[in-house]
Amino acid sequence: MRNNILVLTLLLFAVMSIPKDSFGFCGFYVAKADTKIFNKASQVVLVRDEDKTVITMANDFKGDLNEFAVVVPVPTFIEEGQINIGDQKIIDHLDAYSAPRLVEYYDENPCERYKYDRALEESALPQSVLKNKNSFDNEKLGVTVEATYTVGEYDISILSAEEGAGLQKWLSKSGYKLPKGASKILDSYIKQKMKFFVAKVNIKEQGKLGYKNLRPIQVAYESPKFMLPIRLGTINADGYQELFVYVLNRKGRVETTNYRTVKLPTGMDIPTYIKNDFGDFYKAMFDQQVEKEKMSTVFLEYAWDMNWCDPCAADPLSTKELRDIGVFWVGDNSVNKNKRIAPSPAQNVFITRLHVRYDKEHFPEDLVFQETGDRSNFQGRYVLRHPWQGTDSCAAANDYFKGLIKRQEKEAQVLANLTGWDINKIRNKMDIKTAVIDDKKWWQKIWSN
Repeated sequence: MRNNILVLTLLLFAVMSIPKDSFGFCGFYVAKADTKIFNKASQVVLVRDEDKTVITMANDFKGDLNEFAVVVPVPTFIEEGQINIGDQKIIDHLDAYSAPRLVEYYDENPCERYKYDRALEESALPQSVLKNKNSFDNEKLGVTVEATYTVGEYDISILSAEEGAGLQKWLSKSGYKLPKGASKILDSYIKQKMKFFVAKVNIKEQGKLGYKNLRPIQVAYESPKFMLPIRLGTINADGYQELFVYVLNRKGRVETTNYRTVKLPTGMDIPTYIKNDFGDFYKAMFDQQVEKEKMSTVFLEYAWDMNWCDPCAADPLSTKELRDIGVFWVGDNSVNKNKRIAPSPAQNVFITRLHVRYDKEHFPEDLVFQETGDRSNFQGRYVLRHPWQGTDSCAAANDYFKGLIKRQEKEAQVLANLTGWDINKIRNKMDIKTAVIDDKKWWQKIWSN
């Protein structure tokens, strides 16, 4: 059977060389937009400190496991001890912790001199495997199999090559079919003197281990470069792909240097009915931002010190989870005698969550990153404000209800602008009685038609 090389939506190689708010967001967290709401989404966790890198690649492959393979350009020779099999649950926890979130507030009785907390609102607004059997002549193709390992359920080979066409032919002769145009991109990595980490599923070993789903592959190494090669993953892709990158480091926020990194709109008040439609809202909002930026930017969804969160979509990762995901500078003292994970705080770990929708037309280059040293907190956060439902009568209550109509109309307009949805349908769902607010002074109405 001939096998197709699947790049898991991206060909991985990760290598590298507003101040904190004076008050919290508060409110109640009610929903999150995790990666599961997007199709064709890949997840990569990148741990970085100085030149030391640990990359974790989540495998969302669906299909015949005999047809699975992943090719990873790497900057240096990888020993067997540098490869590990990770736990998808930790990536899911990291996803939940950093996911954009929906929070809600409840208006208080205006007759008790409730004041709208503008300072809080404004603080949240942004500006802006092969195993070589020597069945053919490797030397003629310029390919060297430097090592082969079996780690967990994967057979892994470390390859070097002299030119892309030879490597492509070698892979094809080994039973794998690369997409057209791969040799040119392979050449660019070969010119950088990079090697190739190739993994395929060992069905026999997977059966012994009893795992139904493929577990993440982890690789640790040292290099001064900091980038993710995504070009090979676009060759045979059917349309655009979603990529989520979670970067854990000590310095602070990470951004791309060869593409703009843009903060997603955040802190907006939106209609309360979105509580039941948050996933649809977030997808539509992200679609609008991608279109606005002409699908040429990387979006920041979260940047935070992992010692805390506000509001929390999930608890910060425990010290043991951080160690398991590759954060090698934190201590592993969170496991007690019963091997239960204690919720110990993370020390000196900053997380950046980046989200990019890409294809070969709009992202012709690999992603290149840099650490900024900026430790300002940022999160994708959207606000529901529930109206006061009381019956008290006072002048403040009358003013409140007049202002409420304007507020709800503004929420409808914000939602329409963020998503592109029909504003009249939004108003109908909100049951807004007066869709257009008349703000004219009395004398402005005398001579107007």
